[in-house]
Amino acid sequence: MGETLVKIGERARPRPPWLRVRLATPDSYHQVKGLVERLSLNTVCQEARCPNIYECWGEHGTATFMILGDVCTRRCGFCAVTTGRPAPGVDSGEPERVAEAVAAMELRHAVITSVDRDDLADGGAGHFADVIEAIHRRRPDTGVEVLTPDFRGVGDALDRVLGARPEVFSHNVETVPRLYREARPGSDYRRSLALLAEAAGRRDAGAFEGTVKTGIMVGLGERLEEVGDTLRDIRASGVEVLTIGQYMQPTRDHLPVDRWVHPDEFAGYRDQALALGFRHCESGPLVRSSYHAHEHVGSSLRS
Repeated sequence: MGETLVKIGERARPRPPWLRVRLATPDSYHQVKGLVERLSLNTVCQEARCPNIYECWGEHGTATFMILGDVCTRRCGFCAVTTGRPAPGVDSGEPERVAEAVAAMELRHAVITSVDRDDLADGGAGHFADVIEAIHRRRPDTGVEVLTPDFRGVGDALDRVLGARPEVFSHNVETVPRLYREARPGSDYRRSLALLAEAAGRRDAGAFEGTVKTGIMVGLGERLEEVGDTLRDIRASGVEVLTIGQYMQPTRDHLPVDRWVHPDEFAGYRDQALALGFRHCESGPLVRSSYHAHEHVGSSLRS
């Protein structure tokens, strides 16, 4: 799969050349930024310190909207989103504001994600549905991709989300099972796979017409064989679209980068995923869950 910059188990050296991001702020970047601020919306682009924000906002005019507030009830070791106790309830006006932003940006594909809201009885599933439905009312031709939490296994949460007919249902596995205790406390590898499998099962039964998707990171300390095992587990769950990207430490308080993964290794993961039967795999150092999402789920978009 190609050589990595440092050996597994070592702490990574300064970022290699392939992780250098070109900073550009054309008019479209400021237009998206202004729209997000005017409508009092959160984006994962900002909250998670995504390295692709200048490309997505500046070149493509796209953004991934983060609903249900900006305070997460879980403390993942890799995530820059604020952890704590969210304000009670949900913002009932948020679905229409998100829909307004999607309409103003004339998006053909809108990506909606959220913080974890374990304080809510349904984990926020009903609010996801309200956002999907608001976008479809305002922009019937826009495909909606949702990247949801696991809802702590609440029985009817998936019913509520899929009942709103998103074009893509996504939930991230994030890493290999051995690293869950450190990287994803409060989450469970098997629960995440079960949620994806349930969505895929409903797709196969004709109850859900969309695409099922997930993503993982590498560079957290996983072993090569663990990545292969995880890809097989994900594919066995019925997932069609997969993203694989480099973990980058957002602050010194987060988990350190174990290694910088070479682009050749990412290409190898892509080949492995396609050989396993994934319909599409976006794999590269700067890939994130919604990176180029509008380009590789064309068959799930509304005609």
